[in-house]
Amino acid sequence: MQIIDRGSGTPVVVIPGLQGRWEYVRASIDALADSCRTITFSLCDEPSAGAPHDRENGLDSYVAQVEAALDTLGIQKAIVCGISFGGIIALRFAARHPERTSGLVLVSTPGPFWHLKRRHDTYARWPLVFGPLFLAETPFRLRREVRAAITDKLERRRFTRRQVMTVLEAPVSTPRMAARARLIGQADRQRDCAAIACPTLIIHGDPALDHVVDVGGTSEYSRLIGGAATEVLEHTGHLGSITRPREFAAIVARFANASRQDDHHSAA
Repeated sequence: MQIIDRGSGTPVVVIPGLQGRWEYVRASIDALADSCRTITFSLCDEPSAGAPHDRENGLDSYVAQVEAALDTLGIQKAIVCGISFGGIIALRFAARHPERTSGLVLVSTPGPFWHLKRRHDTYARWPLVFGPLFLAETPFRLRREVRAAITDKLERRRFTRRQVMTVLEAPVSTPRMAARARLIGQADRQRDCAAIACPTLIIHGDPALDHVVDVGGTSEYSRLIGGAATEVLEHTGHLGSITRPREFAAIVARFANASRQDDHHSAA
């Protein structure tokens, strides 16, 4: 399995979103590696991941991948941080493997009652037909958020160029994205929430800027997971971990440091 392992300190596993490729969270990985040992990978159904994937196991195939990555690196416990769809995987991992989860971070994750809209369900059922339409409309759907997060025009152009290069370097598969999207509705997220026993942080952006998932739904995790804290990544919507990676990394690093201190106190 191809594992990206950077930095030192508290281990944090970052699980990428619906695109499935780790390259789309590269900016967050680089920023977080300044203060934590940061581990990531492409999801196991991506050919580039080099990891086994069993479609019949659904979400649990990704959960097994997280466990395999920790085993490969010899890490007993880590903070598990999932971005968007990756948050669904992180939640399931923390519920199934509490002994290996020192903390849970859910970033702009589809809420516990989230389901595909009728139009997007149609896209997911016929990804080869409607996938290009979905990808084509994405820049227009996210334009307002990017402008709010990156106010400098020159920096915004640089950001756009970097994203174009990422798409060329790590092209996405609409059939694989569609299959992942349909898994969300099959996950019993309320049951998983009830099983969480570790410190938990919910991160989301401005409700007016997230045009991918409902921020109110994401906030529901803080109600269902006892003791969960919430942080708002200002001037962002769904893409905060990409458009403002250093601010995102600072939030996760603070949580990691607090979790490490809690572990030390518990051990004492």
